[in-house]
Amino acid sequence: MAKWAMVIDLERCTGCNSCAIACKYENSVPIGMFWRRLVSFTTGEYPNIRHEVIPRPCMMCENAPCARVCPTGATYYAGDGTVQMNYDKCIGCKYCMIACPYGARQYNFKKQEEKPYHNPDVLGREKGVVEKCTFCYHRIAKGEYKEKGHRMTACAQICPAGTTVFGDLDDPKSLVSRLIRDRRAVQIRADLGTKPRVYYLK
Repeated sequence: MAKWAMVIDLERCTGCNSCAIACKYENSVPIGMFWRRLVSFTTGEYPNIRHEVIPRPCMMCENAPCARVCPTGATYYAGDGTVQMNYDKCIGCKYCMIACPYGARQYNFKKQEEKPYHNPDVLGREKGVVEKCTFCYHRIAKGEYKEKGHRMTACAQICPAGTTVFGDLDDPKSLVSRLIRDRRAVQIRADLGTKPRVYYLK
């Protein structure tokens, strides 16, 4: 079984939002919601100012706080270890939103018809549930959308700068495995013990 992970090279990211839009349409995300958000901030003092952008999908934690607190089992680990949602079990209590230290989850206030586009490969869901990035699980399950031998999430496929790389950590020869061995590779709040599967190159 593959161990899916993502590497995001912050030196390459231009903040164009292509990944956020591709994610939105690929996953039929309602208007006003984004599963993959770009967090931007400015550091330094004038004239030595640096503007930085951090794409932030679900971290797919191996020790996910959201899964621990879910009272109905709506948040669960799939067979490949990714953190997924069963919308039929979600009661919208928002415990998972509070538990997630990465702000990766959003409450759906919208009706099904308020989505800009519906991808028939993606599970439908009604308002009143919590949603999040799935690593394009519908693509993984089908084993489709491969490029150069790698399965591609929508965000990785669309990025014009090659910022996002997706692949199998259990394969030592995969590009993601090679990238996380780079000395620049870091995890956000690794000190929390959540073991996120999203790595950043700084």
